[in-house]
Amino acid sequence: MRKHPVLWGIVLLVVLGAFFYAFFYKAGQGSGNLAMRPKTFAFGERIGVVPVEGVISDSFDIRQNLEDFGKDDSIVAVVVRIDSPGGGVAASQEIYDAILQLRKKKKVVASMGSVAASGGLLIACAADKIVANPGTITGSISAIMQFANIEELLGKIGVKSSVVKSGPYKDIGSPVREMTPEERQIIQELVDDIYNQFIDVIVEGRNLPREQVMAIADGRVFSGRKAKELGLVDQMGDLSAAARTASELAGRDGTYELIFPKKIRPGVFDYLFESAASAFIRALDNSVRMQGGANYRYDP
Repeated sequence: MRKHPVLWGIVLLVVLGAFFYAFFYKAGQGSGNLAMRPKTFAFGERIGVVPVEGVISDSFDIRQNLEDFGKDDSIVAVVVRIDSPGGGVAASQEIYDAILQLRKKKKVVASMGSVAASGGLLIACAADKIVANPGTITGSISAIMQFANIEELLGKIGVKSSVVKSGPYKDIGSPVREMTPEERQIIQELVDDIYNQFIDVIVEGRNLPREQVMAIADGRVFSGRKAKELGLVDQMGDLSAAARTASELAGRDGTYELIFPKKIRPGVFDYLFESAASAFIRALDNSVRMQGGANYRYDP
């Protein structure tokens, strides 16, 4: 019987398509799990781990993960693993509040990674205990707002701006003109208020005198070891040490199994077409938001 070339071509395409789908799916599965898979004790208590990574621009996913672990009765305690220079004020405060809510149900330990500065430190102060590595970069107790001024650049290329506004301060921080002294004072008062909110968190969360916090709250950063001397950190240790501490605070024996939030498995088309585009859009959006708003962020 003669083989039909068109039919065999279709079959070959289907087989190749299935192969590449399986390949990319497995690749995504591996890359999604291996970086997050810890060594665990098979029969230990379950400790939930909520990662806070990169610049903080949104709190939704992190708050959802905290809430999910709070509802899971098999999770005896939670470790918030922070590797972040901080970020948006509101997003950092929302995560802080979510941890406080979780503490009503379970013990929470903050584990500081390479960097847990500014908003990252604020988040950590919501936990029952803070564990840092000796070389962790933390501190940067401060608030900042940044504005670009491109007035001279526009003049060089012959572009002029016209603004119609309902009040004298409606376009405060506009990039097309210099800020007036009155506007600068308004922004300074806003930043000072946000800064004082940060101080309040450190004072309450770390049980430190306000004068002691104010003496180091000038934007400087510290190593994890120095932060412990200053009372910003409770103990030295890595993620494993933080998990043991969480287990012990929950009244268990210090053995544990780490449980991470579930990851959504993207399909082959996400890998081929959507991932790069969505990553670019997120990066652009985050960049715009970070430049335009108030931040608890360490930005050397």
